[in-house]
Amino acid sequence: MSAGVLIGTEHEYSLNRPGMVPVPESDLVLAELAGRGASEAFLGPATFTKELQKTVIELLPARPAETVSELERMLASGLSEFYRRFSGRYLLMGLGMHPTLRLADTAVWDHGEGEYYEAYDRIFDLSRHGWLNIQSVQLNVSYEDETDIVRLFNALRSLIPYLVAVSAASPFIEGRLSGAMDTRLLYYRKNQEQIPLICDRIVPERLDSLRTYRDWLSGMYRELRARGGSVLCEEWVASYGVIVRFSRPCVELKAMDEQECLRSDMALVAFITALLRSDLSWLEQDRAALLELTEQAISRGTPELRPELLRLVRTAEQAATPSERRYLPLVRQRIEEGSLAELLVRDWREKRDLPSLMKRLAGCLATNTPYR
Repeated sequence: MSAGVLIGTEHEYSLNRPGMVPVPESDLVLAELAGRGASEAFLGPATFTKELQKTVIELLPARPAETVSELERMLASGLSEFYRRFSGRYLLMGLGMHPTLRLADTAVWDHGEGEYYEAYDRIFDLSRHGWLNIQSVQLNVSYEDETDIVRLFNALRSLIPYLVAVSAASPFIEGRLSGAMDTRLLYYRKNQEQIPLICDRIVPERLDSLRTYRDWLSGMYRELRARGGSVLCEEWVASYGVIVRFSRPCVELKAMDEQECLRSDMALVAFITALLRSDLSWLEQDRAALLELTEQAISRGTPELRPELLRLVRTAEQAATPSERRYLPLVRQRIEEGSLAELLVRDWREKRDLPSLMKRLAGCLATNTPYR
């Protein structure tokens, strides 16, 4: 990445009452924060917005940042203000899925934009975990021109299986182990299977030009129109692990589970931004190979990919700025000791106490302390 590149993130957190009971009250929270019915609210340098499901609220910076530490400061300020205002009433929790939520516990946002949700529901059926119980951290990296878009897209595409492995944080579903480390992606990759082009099994084909990307979008739009979904024919409908945004010029990475706290998310951001300055040609593989590696990462997390992950973190350490370098020890620790999902499974098997585990995770987010 060259100087002048801007970064931003989007963080999805479950909204819980004390006792870690998920509640579909994001509309009430946003109305209180904004002083009126609203889909977003501004808290200093951060913004809270609605998501599809009312048991989730999204946090993002009010503007893109130049460094990871600046990004963390903006987001942490917003979170601190949230906790000040809702102390004792709501707890937020990260992870790629809420560990105990059942579909009856949540609801779809019902204060505007209903035409989009009606179309999604009619074509894809929103009443599934792949829609109503998923949380991710998304990274946006600004681009300068078409050459930059293609370079960023292909680099991030090659990183998808490794980022899935190290960020896996969703081993539970409806109060039990799912058998995978990244259960979110198990469901996410199927949530629009009626039109395979849209999610493309998470890993897209290699991009050779911007025209190719626009052709991909056109293919999605044709399929949607054939099913009466013209309202969804927008750039954001693309759902694979990395997409291009034109309305806000960035390449967006969508493959990672939300982590337990901002510091852990920022560690992943620092890892990625350092790698984007590096020679990653050794990672280049055809799509079939990347899909196979991604399946391994979804199922088991880091073990099968640890040698490559260690090489990647050494590469990142060499290319990192001073700001990024401070975050990388946590990434190395997650590679060596296992992803958050792997740590949670070990602790759950020892004590079999999921409510206490969730309370501890909510504490990690509130204090910005990585889970250890």
